[in-house]
Amino acid sequence: MIFKDYYKILGLENSRVTLQEIKIAFRDQAKKYHPDINKENPKAEERFKDINEAYKVLSADKTKRKYDRMWNAKVGRKKQQTERSKEQGEKPTGSIASEFFSMLFGTTPNINTENKKVKGPEKGENIETEINIKLEDAYYGLEKKISLRNIKGKMTTFSVKVPAGIRDGEKIRLLGQGKEGTRGGKNGDLFIKINIEKNPRFKLEGCDLITDLYLTPWEAALGKKVNVNSIEENIMLDVPPGTQSGERIKIENKGYKDGQGGRGNLIAEIKTVVPKNLTEQEQKLFKKLEEVSTFNPRDTLKL
Repeated sequence: MIFKDYYKILGLENSRVTLQEIKIAFRDQAKKYHPDINKENPKAEERFKDINEAYKVLSADKTKRKYDRMWNAKVGRKKQQTERSKEQGEKPTGSIASEFFSMLFGTTPNINTENKKVKGPEKGENIETEINIKLEDAYYGLEKKISLRNIKGKMTTFSVKVPAGIRDGEKIRLLGQGKEGTRGGKNGDLFIKINIEKNPRFKLEGCDLITDLYLTPWEAALGKKVNVNSIEENIMLDVPPGTQSGERIKIENKGYKDGQGGRGNLIAEIKTVVPKNLTEQEQKLFKKLEEVSTFNPRDTLKL
């Protein structure tokens, strides 16, 4: 960025001046370059802005001290660079707004596009996409091919290894498969979000697998050993007598992988199902049960 010599802008030789001298110099320069009396000079307005900027910095003790340190350290080197540029027929590069004004007041200078410094290598942007997989595939892991269209319109196919036990919403990172870097920078990365599809048999809750276990009223009342399917085997479950609809029976270490070499639990949620179409004998038995039973489920709600 171009260093602005505020003292020179105000017509002062150096920094060894009083506040009164700064005020006098400001008034003289402001009057000389005021836009209202320099309408035919297109550069007068820009010079007037510089004059006001210089006065704002040099008229306050705090910002003047801060600027003076930079002025003393930079102005000599700046003059040498200007002289060398003139000898080589080059134009000094920089911005209209001052780097020093920005440092003093915390404002961002307006940088001319033509005068921007050439940046170094820049990494390409990351790309994110997502794929859907079945619960069983997420449990066992799989290798899946996906195709994406790049910014040039060309289809690119990637082979994605989905690790066993991946969680819903987790992302797989493919290094260097994102957008191309610029000026020799590295390519961005490709992130693939994994969505585990809903399963008709299981619901995934953390590392636990929830499955519905349907029982008849007499099985729930009397208890029964029933077959329950886990994700990879069949298990005989002992349903205790008096099991209520909605209760959950836990089968440890038969659920989803926990990512630490273990597994969650398989949880059987009881659903008691009443037959809709009773045979004549079934009706007689239910009526007999109604006559002999003293159980009233509505009484339990009063407890």
